[in-house]
Amino acid sequence: MEELVKYIVKNLVEDKEAVNVTSREEEKAVVVEVTVAPDDTGKVIGKNGKVAQAIRSILHSAAHKETKKYILKIK
Repeated sequence: MEELVKYIVKNLVEDKEAVNVTSREEEKAVVVEVTVAPDDTGKVIGKNGKVAQAIRSILHSAAHKETKKYILKIK
């Protein structure tokens, strides 16, 4: 899932080198954390959070067959 999120985010931002995607497992969820350059944060979040919500929807759809829940956090 990290690679999927990294691919999506890298195509949204200008500073592709600053994109860092990590994941960590918690009890029943996997938290995927995205870090981008400060100038690109708005592009990843989008107006009213619509881009971030779209990324979460894609992540949820891709993880549908797995029993774990995926949570996206943008730093």
